[in-house]
Amino acid sequence: MPELVVAKPREGRFSKNAARRVRAAGKIPAVLYGAGHEPVAVEVDPKQISRILFSESGHNTIFDVEVSGAQAAKAMIVDWQREPIKDKLIHIDMKRIALDKVLKVSVRVKLIGVPVGVKTEGGILDQVMREVEIECLPADIPSHIDVDVSGMKMHDVLRVSGLPHSDKIEYLDDEDATVAHVITIREEVAAPAEGDAAAAAATATPAEPEVAKKGKTDAAEPAAGKKPEAKK
Repeated sequence: MPELVVAKPREGRFSKNAARRVRAAGKIPAVLYGAGHEPVAVEVDPKQISRILFSESGHNTIFDVEVSGAQAAKAMIVDWQREPIKDKLIHIDMKRIALDKVLKVSVRVKLIGVPVGVKTEGGILDQVMREVEIECLPADIPSHIDVDVSGMKMHDVLRVSGLPHSDKIEYLDDEDATVAHVITIREEVAAPAEGDAAAAAATATPAEPEVAKKGKTDAAEPAAGKKPEAKK
């Protein structure tokens, strides 16, 4: 059965002081929105949220959320923030979902096996894309996408087109995008050409890395931002 998250409306709604009081009491300030409802400021149990985020399906887990004894609704965690020093959850955004409407979600790509090019040719496996964006019904969201790379030789490239496809999910990334490739150690450590220096620097130091996106250092209460809505 889906986990039931009991959310309590918080006083002060979206104020910073109210969020601080919630954290001081050992709870996490959260926002619940979506499905045509106004955003609601609530507080939730950090142990429940951590259990969901560290489960096999992670942030794509579908659970029941109940506010003030009202009928439970299906929801997902769509964003979260962590305090940078102690790595504690300090805020989450939850979105109500409809089981009959498709969603856009990011799913982890899990590479299975050791490529031939690594075992016998001295290459290394470089995974370029660790997540891919897909569109599907909530019930069809995979916990991760497995792909066997044991047959990859030196310089072989795994593209989005080579990932497992089905009629239940649609890949939104370019089919020619590189997911992983087997390269030589020299290619891995080679310095970028002068013309590519700016692009390499941008790749090496992204403006907001994946960890930062889900662990912002600002402990202030975020406003309910624009979130991707499910297709009709």
